[in-house]
Amino acid sequence: MKKKIAIVTGSSGQDGSYLCELLIKKSYKVIAADRRSSRDNKWRHKFLKIDDKLIYEDFDLGDLNSIVALFRKYKIDEFYNLAAQSFVAASFKTPLSTSEITGIGVLRIIDCIKNYQPKVKFYQASSSEMYGNSKLKFQDEYTKFNPRSPYAVAKLFGHHITKNYREAYNLFLCSGILFNHESPLRGDEFVTKKIVKHLVEVKKKERSHLELGNLYAKRDWGYAKDYVQAMWLMLQKKIPEDYVIATNKSHSVKFFSDLVLKALKFNYKWVGKGINEKAIDKLTRKPLIKINKKFYRPAEVNFLKGSYKKAKNQLKWRPKTSIKELVKIMVDFELKNSSYKNS
Repeated sequence: MKKKIAIVTGSSGQDGSYLCELLIKKSYKVIAADRRSSRDNKWRHKFLKIDDKLIYEDFDLGDLNSIVALFRKYKIDEFYNLAAQSFVAASFKTPLSTSEITGIGVLRIIDCIKNYQPKVKFYQASSSEMYGNSKLKFQDEYTKFNPRSPYAVAKLFGHHITKNYREAYNLFLCSGILFNHESPLRGDEFVTKKIVKHLVEVKKKERSHLELGNLYAKRDWGYAKDYVQAMWLMLQKKIPEDYVIATNKSHSVKFFSDLVLKALKFNYKWVGKGINEKAIDKLTRKPLIKINKKFYRPAEVNFLKGSYKKAKNQLKWRPKTSIKELVKIMVDFELKNSSYKNS
């Protein structure tokens, strides 16, 4: 039986690596499409032992010719677009390139699908950041969008243009509105990985303390390995639709930090208020966690919690990993594999 061919952009990142692993297990021929600079960073693929099972192709969301080349070279069954400038804080410093890659790049792909291979099933990685500061108790597929960063605005363009092309040209295009999802393969710049990595270093006496921004920003955190399963399930449906993928639970940065501190068996307590709030070692009184204003965003998103009801009903998907289990997975990895390059 002929293997299905799947293109995965952003394959070297957290989600791309887990998705490639999943597709290989399902006997797909997997094309890892990344910029050359990203392609050189294969540590996640090597860690998952899939680097010798992938076909690597040069790909750039900003270069139409590189996208067209994929459609001319392969008869594609499924196309997963996970490539993006994905760090929210950085998007305030590079709004033009973020918009070009994360927004317009999506249009380049789906326009190629329309023009070259209209039977392709396409998955677009949308983001819960598109909701911004929603005042609702939870966000679902019908919640109004209110983006609060250049990254979120670019993601929203990608989301809307995917829906527009689906309806205008009857193409199989869908978006997964994924809420925050973490793993040991998360990049160091993301807050959950930073908390775990830095507190492990504090425990090993390789760092004096961890610095954070808004302790009270609340997020719906899930496990990336659970979430890539949902991406695949979306493309197995007969009719393309958009789905929220989340846990329907929201926790603060402080709560996540508490879980990590406890997992590492720190004897600590919180003292102070506002910018002076910190976690200190009960015996030495030395700070373990301090607030630094430079880590606050220009436009903060304070609360996100997603409802995965539609995904549960239609895809038979649900999150399998609790936040406590997720923290244990991340802490155990960092204690054992701190030599791995994380980026």
